[in-house]
Amino acid sequence: MKNQNILITGGSSGLGLSLAKSLAPGNRLLLIARDLQKLEQAKIDIQATAPGAEVEVEVRSIDIMQPEAEQQLIQVIDRFGGVDLLINSAGILREGYFEDLGLEDFRSTMDINFFGTLSSIRAALPSLKARQGRVLNVASIAGLTGVFGYAAYCSSKHALIGLTEALSFELKPMGVGIQVACPPEFDSPMVDALDQTRTPENRAHVLMIPKMSLEDITAGILRGMQSSELIIIPGAQSKLMAFGLRHFPTISRMMAHAKIKSAKTKNRESA
Repeated sequence: MKNQNILITGGSSGLGLSLAKSLAPGNRLLLIARDLQKLEQAKIDIQATAPGAEVEVEVRSIDIMQPEAEQQLIQVIDRFGGVDLLINSAGILREGYFEDLGLEDFRSTMDINFFGTLSSIRAALPSLKARQGRVLNVASIAGLTGVFGYAAYCSSKHALIGLTEALSFELKPMGVGIQVACPPEFDSPMVDALDQTRTPENRAHVLMIPKMSLEDITAGILRGMQSSELIIIPGAQSKLMAFGLRHFPTISRMMAHAKIKSAKTKNRESA
């Protein structure tokens, strides 16, 4: 993957930044996020990881959940000279008991995780068609199943996987590839913040797949991008869980219910 123009949303931190560091040598990067200060620091960090290599990084502050984001992205893509690879990594986590979540929690999660990705694809599509490029959407293993406390998050990631699958049929005749990565939870600022407030039932359910390192997730996604598989699932345990959910759903759900019940009991006893 060399001499590519690569646009990464959510490129200022977490998985987006990690992918940017791995893809930087020999390519041109355009990082999109809301916080310009974090973007500028990300640019410095990327250039520091590849001393002596040809690394070109541009950054733009755009809030992809805003209605004007699509037009802003069209303009920056045009100035960038087009895009060969679009990586949609921007996203947020919302966790909590369903009855405690407000409608705004669902709307904001969908606005960033789904509609933000949709806007990015729409903005980049003319360039991707012209350059026979491709798209990588970042969803989650939570987009393949339900997870306690993730009613808003799962809804957005299920929608994103559905969008990716639908577009795979439309984009292939155009010469544009598309994939979606479905990682388990991994070390990141977003997950670190969530760990301070998450419900015990969510913790027990999510950690049926042990948390992975950011480096392993990045490596797994990059390997998956070299394949023709539509859905990339990094990690052996994640793949095993996805296999169980697909082929043995009743058993998988029984195991999850048992974990959640145990966590709820322990939380009640310690209260």
